[in-house]
Amino acid sequence: MSAAPTADSARASLEALRTEIAKAVVGQDPAVTGLVVALLCRGHVLLEGVPGVAKTLLVRALAASLQLETKRVQFTPDLMPGDITGSLVYDARTAEFSFQAGPVFTNLLLADEINRTPPKTQASLLEAMEERQVSVDGIPRPLPEPFLVAATQNPVEYEGTYPLPEAQLDRFLLKLILPLPSRETEIDVLTRHADGFNPRDLDSAGLRPVAGPADLDAARAAVAKTQVSADITAYIVDICRATRESPSLTLGVSPRGATALLATARAWAWLTGRDYVIPDDVKALALPTLRHRIQLRPEAEMEGTTPDSVINSVLARVPVPR
Repeated sequence: MSAAPTADSARASLEALRTEIAKAVVGQDPAVTGLVVALLCRGHVLLEGVPGVAKTLLVRALAASLQLETKRVQFTPDLMPGDITGSLVYDARTAEFSFQAGPVFTNLLLADEINRTPPKTQASLLEAMEERQVSVDGIPRPLPEPFLVAATQNPVEYEGTYPLPEAQLDRFLLKLILPLPSRETEIDVLTRHADGFNPRDLDSAGLRPVAGPADLDAARAAVAKTQVSADITAYIVDICRATRESPSLTLGVSPRGATALLATARAWAWLTGRDYVIPDDVKALALPTLRHRIQLRPEAEMEGTTPDSVINSVLARVPVPR
């Protein structure tokens, strides 16, 4: 029986994820880091990007590199809640109903184009995301551990979509933007395809598991011990309160958003090799943790203001602890 991984060995294994995933996905290091931070914080991720920037491939590559099971659900207007959570099925041989688990019973659930399904089906994920269980016929059924929802949405095609309500957006720990690649990165992508890379066959790309659930458990325990000073706590609160006073916003960051920023900053501090949080950790995770928790005024949006620009102006204005 192998010994449980130490905090240092767990960190080294998680750092190796970037190198491993890069065998399949090029130029998306920030998104890889965000997914690892979400796993450490037991949170969920909203991935936003135009079609073709490797959102699905990224999640599959992460699962393969972490020895985790992954399932994908294509969200469509006719998708029903039971298609995700599972349902009771009548067995004619036993004359009884038995529960048939849905795709949510996995480690990494890729909810593809989540804003293409009606609110009722979107809401079926809420219990799974928050309680880590689903209730069918009044019986709660726990989900596997670890469990992460990575939901994707297309930022440019809104016809026939159902925008996620603020209450559900707030359930996502991070919103990661996957940009179009640079010219050099795109050349690298095409070169790999010309050399025979098949995104549907990750084994042929040489991906192998470099970490596992035991590493995640050790890492989470170490993150929980990462120290946060009173000054850093006050700094996070001041940032979130400043968004509530911004003239560009109708909705600022809630206390839940503040606790999320505390959690992600701790995870980032530990990943970078420290057992204490500094202001730079808070700044590094402020955009992905807060950008989906604020709501722009229509007039500000018409003037070209973005959630990221509002948060950056808040970070520039709030005094940094010494």
